[in-house]
Amino acid sequence: MMQQSIAGLREIGTRMGITTRMSELAEAQGLNGCISEAFETVERALRELPDELAHRPETLRVRGELQLSQGAVELGEASYREAIALAQKIGAKAWELRATMSLARLLTSQGRRDEAHARLAAIYNWFSEGFDTPDLKDAAALLAELEPNIRLVDRHPR
Repeated sequence: MMQQSIAGLREIGTRMGITTRMSELAEAQGLNGCISEAFETVERALRELPDELAHRPETLRVRGELQLSQGAVELGEASYREAIALAQKIGAKAWELRATMSLARLLTSQGRRDEAHARLAAIYNWFSEGFDTPDLKDAAALLAELEPNIRLVDRHPR
């Protein structure tokens, strides 16, 4: 169905949303164990529409997840850092948060907890609302895991 959605977008002559759908397809393929197809899809998404920047940080993050799943730790880290840098450049804080969470998990697995905490806290503290969204809940949980002695300020209005 995802491939049909992409084909449908192409059929009507739009480029808008294709990168988003391709990134989602790559992520689904990866979760399904179709790693080579997932890599092919994500790389095609990055090549096909290089000027469509709105979703590119998430596509780079997905590529990093796939690389990491195959043991390519340095490549995965590089993809996460590229995703973060692009998200910062275009002001895409939600994508920056997601990529930073992925990087923080990787850094934690390498024993670099302080760096992971500092990076994640910096982007998490940028937000002033939306603390009931899945990504910010996940970020808060990861921050608490990284620094269990520090209690995050509950900024969620009651």
